[in-house]
Amino acid sequence: MAAAAAARRGCLVALLAVLFLACAADGGCGGGVGGAAAAAATAAEASAAAAAAGAQPPQAAQQGAPRQHRVALSPDGDIIDCVHISNQPAFDHPFLKNHTIQMRPDYHPEGLYDESKVASQQNTQTITQMWHKNGVCPENTIPIRRTKKEDVLRASSIRRYGKKKHKSTPNPMSVDPDMLNESGHQHAIAYVEGDKYYGAKATINVWQPRIEQANEFSLSQLWILGGSFGQDLNSIEAGWQVSPDLYGDNNTRLFTYWTSDAYQATGCYNLLCSGFIQINNQIAMGASISPLSNYGGSQYDINILVWKDPKEGNWWLQFGNDYVLGYWPSFLFSYLADSASMIEWGGEVVNSEPDGSHTSTQMGSGHFPEEGFGKSSYFKNIQVVDSSNNLRAPSGIGSFTEQSNCYDVQNGNNGDWGTYFYYGGPGKNPNCP
Repeated sequence: MAAAAAARRGCLVALLAVLFLACAADGGCGGGVGGAAAAAATAAEASAAAAAAGAQPPQAAQQGAPRQHRVALSPDGDIIDCVHISNQPAFDHPFLKNHTIQMRPDYHPEGLYDESKVASQQNTQTITQMWHKNGVCPENTIPIRRTKKEDVLRASSIRRYGKKKHKSTPNPMSVDPDMLNESGHQHAIAYVEGDKYYGAKATINVWQPRIEQANEFSLSQLWILGGSFGQDLNSIEAGWQVSPDLYGDNNTRLFTYWTSDAYQATGCYNLLCSGFIQINNQIAMGASISPLSNYGGSQYDINILVWKDPKEGNWWLQFGNDYVLGYWPSFLFSYLADSASMIEWGGEVVNSEPDGSHTSTQMGSGHFPEEGFGKSSYFKNIQVVDSSNNLRAPSGIGSFTEQSNCYDVQNGNNGDWGTYFYYGGPGKNPNCP
């Protein structure tokens, strides 16, 4: 019996080794390290597992990875690899084989630094990432959160790992209740549409919402959108999220996402596929951020800016006032190669309807907008980038939520916060059964 069990374990581990090598080869699990390094690092884990089970490792698993500087284990359990900037996952893309990395944007939006000077004079708290406690990445490398075997095993399939589900973008134009809830995603957002937009900015209140089911998530982000809400949607997204299924814990993490075909085949979270080119050596996509806001206590925010460089046409991402993280090359997109037609800001949750009732997964702080500052989550100083590369307040802003008794949104405007809104809620409650 023991021998048979050992044999079965050996076969299973050998099979996992083959699956992970396939995953690494097609770039589907490139979140550990980049390009050839991704395949080598994933192969090394598979080889070690196979060897432990007495299986002969595949030949590819014996190849060495390019040199990299490893950062010590993060306090939250993450492993951050410092990968040479030219070996990141972006360069697995066939159109980026001979790409010259743009190390800085040609232009920032006008008005950005005036606003940053005002912000620096205020008593703002600095958001950090947990892995910084145990090291930093040297110049000419970028920090990449390592993908572990258990991360991929939580996914529905290897090819769906690191990808959102289709129809997860809120469509304020849809009024069909059946269509609104079809995807299992629910939202509370502010939005603008009807013009050409070249970027967006927001200061986002940071919380740690409670997640009921491991296959659900809660996030707060901005969306840069082009195309229709059919099969051709282009989207660039950035913000914070709690996603046990993706990360294996309930930490609040910085994230990005992109797609050029409505989440079908293209795009992914963070650096889990080719596309986004990172240039910054201090901020890791998908890594935990801290400190977090407390109900009735201290409040903490992050600043997110996405804009289109008017010269090269690439879409750039900035975190805070100091960290230009990298860019999405414009060729990744069809509609967004020119401009965006809609901007959205707000929260999103997955409602898997456990036990046939609404999920109790929280959005934002888990409290409704009417509770106000220190209790309800907010976006403030929301802006768009216009055709002249100027940051300005959005005009004609609307709001949208599928079920306001579960999650709601309330817009406002004042001198200190500019255009803002409170949003979120607890999910399941007596008015949201």
